[in-house]
Amino acid sequence: MIDVAEIQPRGAMAKKQFEPLAKEIFALKKQLNAVILAHNYQVPEIQDVADFVGDSLGLAQQAAKTDAAVIVFCGVHFMAETAKILNPDKIVVLPDKDAGCSLEESCPAEKLAALQKTNPNFWTIAYINCSAAVKALCDVIVTSGNAEKIVAAAPKDRDLLFVPDENLGQWVMEQTGRPMTLWKGNCYAHVEFQRENILKLRQHFPDAKVVVHPESLRAVRELADSVCSTEKMITYCKASPAKRFVIVTESGIIHRMQKECPGKEFICTPTVDAMRAPTDPCHCSECKFMKLNTLEKVRDCMKNLAPRVELPPEIIRRARLPMERMLEISAKPVEKAN
Repeated sequence: MIDVAEIQPRGAMAKKQFEPLAKEIFALKKQLNAVILAHNYQVPEIQDVADFVGDSLGLAQQAAKTDAAVIVFCGVHFMAETAKILNPDKIVVLPDKDAGCSLEESCPAEKLAALQKTNPNFWTIAYINCSAAVKALCDVIVTSGNAEKIVAAAPKDRDLLFVPDENLGQWVMEQTGRPMTLWKGNCYAHVEFQRENILKLRQHFPDAKVVVHPESLRAVRELADSVCSTEKMITYCKASPAKRFVIVTESGIIHRMQKECPGKEFICTPTVDAMRAPTDPCHCSECKFMKLNTLEKVRDCMKNLAPRVELPPEIIRRARLPMERMLEISAKPVEKAN
C-alpha cells in the first residue's frame, strides 16, 4: 500500500520561521495603505499574510473594489496586470517580475490579431490567463469559475473564438453546447496530470472524491467527480460528506483546503508515475512561475514599491472594457429555464 505521506505536497512551513518577516509586512501594509492579494497556488506563508486568497475571478473582484493605495499582487504577471487595468491610478506591485504563465506566452497579441482578421464575425472570449495586450483585443474575459456562464450568454449570431486554453475551451463547449474555435494553448502544469495516475489513486483510495481543474486534459476530466475552478473546488469539498479528496490541480491549494476543511484529507496528484515507485519522492504539481514569489520578495516589493506593473493608457482603456463586461455578467444571477 502506498504511503499517503509520499503523495502530499510540502507541509505548511513552521510559522515561527516567518514571524519576523510577517511582522515587517504587516507594518508596511499599514504604512502604505496596501492590500495583499494572493492566488490559491501561492506558497502557504504568503497565503497566511494575505488579505484575500482566491481564484482569478475572486482576485479580480477584490482588485476592482479595493480602496487601498497599493495593491501587492502575489500571483503571476497577467494577474497583476489585471489589477492595474481595473485600478489605473493605483500602484500595483508584483513580488517577482519573472512570474509569468505558459498560457499567456502561448498567445502573442500580434498572432491573435492576425487570426481575428481571417473572420470579421469572430467574437473573442479570452481566458484571464493572457496578457493585457491580448485582453485589449477581446470582447469579454472569463475565468474557469465563470467561463460556462459567460459563453452561454455570448451573442448567438457570432462565431466564438476562445483563447488561449484549449482544454478549458473544450470543457466549456461540452457544458454549453456552443461551438467555438479554440486557440492551441495549455497550462504546462495541468497537462502533466495523467489518466493512469488518477486511476491508480482511485484504486488506492476508493472512498476519495476526485476533483479536477478544467485546464486538465479531457482524459483526466472524464475521471472526475467534479470539474471546477479552484474556488469551486473548495466549496465542493466543504459541502461534500466525503472525508478524502484527490485534488487535480496545482498543489498550493492544499494549504487553504486544509485550513478551511478541518478533519478532511486532501491527496495531491503526482505529475509523474510515482505509483510505480512509491518510495520515491512524489513530484506533485507546482507551477514554477507561481513559486517564484517568496515572503522575502513580498516584503522587498513593498519596501521598494517595485517591481511595479505599468501599462500604456490605451491598452488599459481597451482591456478594461472586456474585464468590466466579465464582472458585470458574473454578478448577474443565473437565469432559470422555464
